[in-house]
Amino acid sequence: MTTDGRFEAALALHRFGFGPRAGSIAAIASDPRGALLAELERPAITRLADAGFPTSGQAARAVYDFRQERQARFRQEEARKKAEAEAAAAMSGSEVKPPAPENVAMPAPDPAANVPQQIIGREAQARLDAAFDADIGFAERLVWFWSNHFCVSADKIISMTGAYEREAIRPHVLGRFVDMLQAVARHPAMLFYLDNAGSIGPTSIAGINRSRGLNENLAREILELHTLGVRGGYTQQDVLRFAYVLTGWSIIPIENNPEHGGEFVFNQRLHEPGPQEVLGKTYPGGNIEQGRAVLADLARHPATADHIGLKLARHFVADEPPPVLVQTLARRFRDTDGDLKETAKALVGAPEAWTQSRSKIKRPAEWLIGVLRATNTRPGARRFLITMTLLGEPLWRPFAPKGFPDDEASWLDGLSQRLDAANNFARRNAELIDPEMVVEAALGPLASRETRQMIARAESRAQGLALLLMAPEFLRR
Repeated sequence: MTTDGRFEAALALHRFGFGPRAGSIAAIASDPRGALLAELERPAITRLADAGFPTSGQAARAVYDFRQERQARFRQEEARKKAEAEAAAAMSGSEVKPPAPENVAMPAPDPAANVPQQIIGREAQARLDAAFDADIGFAERLVWFWSNHFCVSADKIISMTGAYEREAIRPHVLGRFVDMLQAVARHPAMLFYLDNAGSIGPTSIAGINRSRGLNENLAREILELHTLGVRGGYTQQDVLRFAYVLTGWSIIPIENNPEHGGEFVFNQRLHEPGPQEVLGKTYPGGNIEQGRAVLADLARHPATADHIGLKLARHFVADEPPPVLVQTLARRFRDTDGDLKETAKALVGAPEAWTQSRSKIKRPAEWLIGVLRATNTRPGARRFLITMTLLGEPLWRPFAPKGFPDDEASWLDGLSQRLDAANNFARRNAELIDPEMVVEAALGPLASRETRQMIARAESRAQGLALLLMAPEFLRR
């Protein structure tokens, strides 16, 4: 690969960031790798600028109150209709018949007062702004990576999804893996998403008194997806014992506690008593520290380092990354006790991260942010969310606990939807955007002669812009 500074700068922006903006390539051409490393050192680089967001508990209580008030209004409307029907029947002397359920309509909602949509819309806008405004976007790409690695879904817990990313992911992206793992495992959004809030040890106080029982989801996904990996050497017995350990990790019920409902609680009455053996090690029973100890050991397990190294290399570099790159990242992860900043630095410093050909298709969200940055176009969150859904990567709505896939094959079928989005974007913005200028800003030395000729020969600005956004050099990392 050429050592030309502009070429490496463009590669850095596409592979490790969110793509260039006007002037970005020239700005880091003297030292692209140094620019990536410098971004990791900026204070609070992974935090959102707006400090006025609700906590996860506050958001959950606000959504609960909204739904309770809406239900009350609905019942009031039912009662009013019933009273009117009874009054009309009394006047006519006929028998009162209650209206059919399908004819009882709730008053038309005020879109501006839809609290769940307000919360997630504001969170989405802040996330979009952070990616759009980033100089390079390496740190923010790491936020997206870890948020997908430890994913939850707004389809199940809309109130807390944005807060979860702010509280459990962002503070630890450049910190220690064990701290992020601990924060994720006890966050109410994860406990609700993977059904651990109601998991009860069979011989706990609650288990003896109730018919409900153990749920293994959180324990299984921590082992399979978050730490060791599917081939990490654990057994079904390890899953079961770890699920016992995590009983009692729960959420304060909102309906009974208007001040702290929706927040994490360790409920001793739900916790399976006694020691538990996980991966050959026995952990004394008693309280929340049993679970914290298991998580700490999982974070430091050699299989976890291998799993994280492979996922990082696959996400940033190639579906089948060079084994030496995976080994480099895994070794750095182990040697620094899971220091994620040092592991990210190892990624930037590895020659294999730069010599691999640009064969990996960007995920839809990453591609779309690149479009917006290259054309200096900032949409509102609503349009962005709609487009992401159309492209198959709805924000904070993965289809399974393993998150959105990171391999090229999973996104190839969606290129036709991406082409539609590129055409629609180009038609709306062609009068304001010169595609030949965007080629230089967005691709620079990455643009092939064929791509430049294709854009120059386009029949219109709109066609030229759409061709640019779907060019292989723009689609790939």
